[in-house]
Amino acid sequence: MSAQFLELEREGLFVTACSESDWPRFRELVGETEVLLHLLEPLTSALMALAPKLRLIQKIGVGVNTIDLEAARRREIAVCNMPGTNSRAVAEMTLLLMLSVLRQVCPIDRLTRRGEGWKLPATAQDLHRELGGTTVGLVGYGAVARLLAPMLQAVGARVIYTSRSHVADAVAEERSLDDLLSESDLVSLHLPLNRDTEKIINEHAITRMKQHAVLINTARGALVDEIALYKALKSGALGGAGLDVFEEEPTSPENPLFTLDNVVVSPHVAYLTRETIERSLAVAAENCRRLAANKELLYRVV
Repeated sequence: MSAQFLELEREGLFVTACSESDWPRFRELVGETEVLLHLLEPLTSALMALAPKLRLIQKIGVGVNTIDLEAARRREIAVCNMPGTNSRAVAEMTLLLMLSVLRQVCPIDRLTRRGEGWKLPATAQDLHRELGGTTVGLVGYGAVARLLAPMLQAVGARVIYTSRSHVADAVAEERSLDDLLSESDLVSLHLPLNRDTEKIINEHAITRMKQHAVLINTARGALVDEIALYKALKSGALGGAGLDVFEEEPTSPENPLFTLDNVVVSPHVAYLTRETIERSLAVAAENCRRLAANKELLYRVV
């Protein structure tokens, strides 16, 4: 158990771990729960109703789209997130996906394991690309994108971005979404999911992108119309994609995107590093202390 939570136990506050998929144990524990540490499983009004003593929902991460915020308001349950705790991990994973797609890491890995890695066709040189010299468009310019931009600049990429706040940046240049899509060799998504951003990368947006451009998504799956993306990747209209998130999670093994060699995928783990967990648990532990002492909570959303 985290050192922060061991310290809480010495203060009389007790923490119990439960897998998100272990519903019998969750039902057994939730009736006495005052603080729920929430990761990815949707937290609905019906689930909250099973927890009559619930006082705080602490999101481990930033996005609260999987929490029924109106139900929490009705019950006067506080909801907090923890901006910044996973930003470096997500930025590094985004860079990893970019490089993995451009350098065909997954297909080469499979060929090498079969003993065929030293027999690449002559056309391989046309498929492998460098990140240096490209233009990378960051759709959204929050904490992750601002950490990522100087990493990209360091390897020789030109960085452009969209931003609702229109704050000037020394590393990157601001663009409208349409201009960013048409200029970028790689487009990386860094937006929250809401009514305005759902399927922001759709068939129309893809037609604005360069042929053979690469799409990276480490934000939220529903920002992308997966059917339109599959068609564009299959036809060669786009050159590749790196996806850590999907419209439906867990994603079916039958997802057609999984059949494509120009797609690199991971199961919503961009945030998942030891350092992220340590930072996150420190915030959660502090909010538990504050709740017990009736003090103002950190990063309160509701």
